[in-house]
Amino acid sequence: MGIVNIDDELHDQLRKASAVGCRSINAQAAFWIKIGMLCEMNPTQSFNDILGRELRAAGVDAQTLRTVSV
Repeated sequence: MGIVNIDDELHDQLRKASAVGCRSINAQAAFWIKIGMLCEMNPTQSFNDILGRELRAAGVDAQTLRTVSV
């Protein structure tokens, strides 16, 4: 495992985003890196298309989830 040096402001944003996403700071950074690479490699696809494809590849089936009305 290596160490990546990032700007203090980016680290602060990473820390905030990790709290929202219920991820560790390292997991949030890995998520941003992976999605960023996939977006660069697939410039004609939207973020939502790429994320949906990755979720399906991981076996996530949103059809099995039900929305609860209040």
